[in-house]
Amino acid sequence: MQIRTKTMTEGTPWKHILKFSLPVLAGSLLQQLYNTVDTIVVGRFAGEESLSAVGTTASFAFMLLAIAMGFSAGNGIVVAQRYGAEDEEQVRANASTGILFLMILGVIMAAVGVLVARPAYEHLLDVPAEILDMTVLYFRIYSVGLIFQFGYNIFSAILRAVGDSAATLYFLLISSVLNIGLDLLFVAVFDWGVGGAAFATVISQAASFVAAYIYMRKRYPVFRFALREYRWNGELVKNTVTVGFPISLQLIIVSFGLTFIQRAVNGFGKVMTASFTVGQRIEMYLNLPCNAFQTTLATYTGQNYGARKLDRVKQGVRQTLVISTGMTLVISAVVWIFAGNIISLFGLSPDAAAYCLDHLRAVAIINIVLALYVPVFGVFQGTGHSLLPMVVACGALGMRVLVTYLFRYSDFLGHTIIWWNGIFGFGTGFMITWIFYLSGRWRKDQFK
Repeated sequence: MQIRTKTMTEGTPWKHILKFSLPVLAGSLLQQLYNTVDTIVVGRFAGEESLSAVGTTASFAFMLLAIAMGFSAGNGIVVAQRYGAEDEEQVRANASTGILFLMILGVIMAAVGVLVARPAYEHLLDVPAEILDMTVLYFRIYSVGLIFQFGYNIFSAILRAVGDSAATLYFLLISSVLNIGLDLLFVAVFDWGVGGAAFATVISQAASFVAAYIYMRKRYPVFRFALREYRWNGELVKNTVTVGFPISLQLIIVSFGLTFIQRAVNGFGKVMTASFTVGQRIEMYLNLPCNAFQTTLATYTGQNYGARKLDRVKQGVRQTLVISTGMTLVISAVVWIFAGNIISLFGLSPDAAAYCLDHLRAVAIINIVLALYVPVFGVFQGTGHSLLPMVVACGALGMRVLVTYLFRYSDFLGHTIIWWNGIFGFGTGFMITWIFYLSGRWRKDQFK
């Protein structure tokens, strides 16, 4: 094949996995860094109310983006399976159909985001009146950028499917630098507030979309599609949806559950909302290794599944979990030790900072559990069992939401359940994941 340069079906698994995952991890780190800078700039130059408004959009924004992430991942897994089977014609056909499908979805989701912003934040999330208008403004501008996010996600998924994870790092570097620069210009210099932060995000997303498109065409001749080649193929779309829908649904369930947790947070007032915004931003750093290795194992498993080498998959899982857990322990230690210094960067009030300190030290312990089971989701996705991660997400988020609403006003945990709910939810996810994996049912052949 023209693109057969980085297959994972031969050699030492952990070397392939680490080589593939490091650019994914670095790219995710860049993404979180510019999100963090975005939060710091808004908090310091636009005030705590603006910070709360931007933070409140996170869970619902992720709900729409989940569709892009899920279906692009589904298409990438299908492409990786065909790639492992050395079927270049199907690699090309599935890629072109996936691009068309995701771009159409991007336009639809952008329109949905603009239209539902006010009713969603006013009624569903019960956003405090003093920050409602800012929240709606930010989200509507952000929603326009979903077109670029959908496009970027499908380009990145296709590149990862053929073993090129480093490319996404370059695109995110462009996006991160541009976003930080525009944040400072629009918010700190022009004083555009939350609108400026939203415009900075959309422009930087458009830049990464264009960079990914140009790179894919120049680097891989097999992906140089003429406009007429972007044709709707119902059977190939069905392949992508079959794998991608459970992934999207899993992410939507996660975001929907987080939306209910955000509503509980908002019920404690804008001080808690500001604290939770910062806590969530930092918590994302703790999740970086397990999410990166989930993405890696999905591609690694997809290629080896296509090549009929399932024993290599089990070997890869063992080695991946050692690396993922080790990285998470290091990050957790850093967050625990330097939590106070990190919080001081965001310009929180003393009360909000006190809440945030408790939040970060709790999740530094709790999120270690994620590193012990989330990477295994990649195995289920890569073998066509994408429904299982959705079941785990339902169980974990359902438990988190349940305990949050049961104990938020109790003497037992009170407001601290906002962060301690993770020990109940992630413990549930851990048990379900490992029961299924150890049963061996994921090895059942679903390849077509």
